[in-house]
Amino acid sequence: MTFDPRTGSAELMRAALRVAVHAPDRGDVPVGAVVFDPDGAELASACNAREALADPTAHAEVLALRAAARQHADGWRLDGCTLVVTIEPCTMCAGAAVLARVAHIVFGAWEPRTGAVGSLWDVVRDRRLNHRPEVLGGVLAGECAELLDRFFAAQRPTS
Repeated sequence: MTFDPRTGSAELMRAALRVAVHAPDRGDVPVGAVVFDPDGAELASACNAREALADPTAHAEVLALRAAARQHADGWRLDGCTLVVTIEPCTMCAGAAVLARVAHIVFGAWEPRTGAVGSLWDVVRDRRLNHRPEVLGGVLAGECAELLDRFFAAQRPTS
């Protein structure tokens, strides 16, 4: 039987939330990503590390995809895998998921300013591409958004 991320999407997102909470410890925005193999076993997880690594590409999704590719049996191809992330992926991360050939993208909070999986753009459903992952958005969106809201509220100086 093949793993279906839709049936356990809340539990998958809770795994990503558990990872996301570590990003602020390093000065990064709390975004977490987890990659699950086709059977539902966790391959890799990561939180944002742009500040910690001084790397503009160190988004949680990219770091998790890189780590998962090292673990997965098919090299860089993550066929049948599921990427779970606490916020809608940006253009770079959506493109990376497409190029990695993930089967599913599950995300939490919508990102109307930079989201590329349905909000501002829809990179993953572009019919010109040769791979289009299935998308499930808005999973535990309130919890995911609250984590971000708390982080940014703490960044603002109080007057």
